Amino acid sequence: MLNVVVADDQALVRDGLCMILSSQPDITVVAEAADGVEAVDAARTHHPDVVLMDVRMPNLDGIGATREICAATAARVLVLTTFDLDEYVYDALRAGASGFLLKDMHRTELVAAVRTVAAGESLLAPAVTRRLIADVLRHRSAAPPSPGLSTLTPREIDTLRQVARGLSNAEIAAELFVTEHTVKTHVSSVLAKLGLRDRVQAVVVAYESGLVRPAGPI
Repeated sequence: MLNVVVADDQALVRDGLCMILSSQPDITVVAEAADGVEAVDAARTHHPDVVLMDVRMPNLDGIGATREICAATAARVLVLTTFDLDEYVYDALRAGASGFLLKDMHRTELVAAVRTVAAGESLLAPAVTRRLIADVLRHRSAAPPSPGLSTLTPREIDTLRQVARGLSNAEIAAELFVTEHTVKTHVSSVLAKLGLRDRVQAVVVAYESGLVRPAGPI
């Protein structure tokens, strides 16, 4: 059973999200939150698998709440956003979010996203995710390369580049002519060496360091 906290300051939206998730036999909404402070408290109290987080909320916004939740709990955060919130999306990923959903998503996408993130994956496959990350980084000054990059082997660098393209482990295996198990090993090693929480943060590092450039194939 997957336990979820739903955080949104609009009661109608919150009710709709809870109704969709609660209709699934493997998902339980353990708490609701109307602002970031309540979201943090709920995450600490209920230890959910996933927190569905709105960005613009009173008292503490979704970015700050995401940062606190990711630092203090094992919960994974899915941020709710719209196309005009690119900067917020980037900040949420930097805060530790495992991905984001657009508010005009279909109910099946919501359910699939919660299950995907709860399973330890990150929402990188949709082209819109990669485009938003690229658009934001295109307008930011280049960050110095992560010192951990120098510790990666050539094959780990290749793997990181493919992760940054949004490829799944199976797709990376086909691209690099290795087994999926080998890819999983490389991905785990990359995350450990760079001190990253998940694949989303690996994508951000790859773009920030210039290992992958927004103008390249994404």
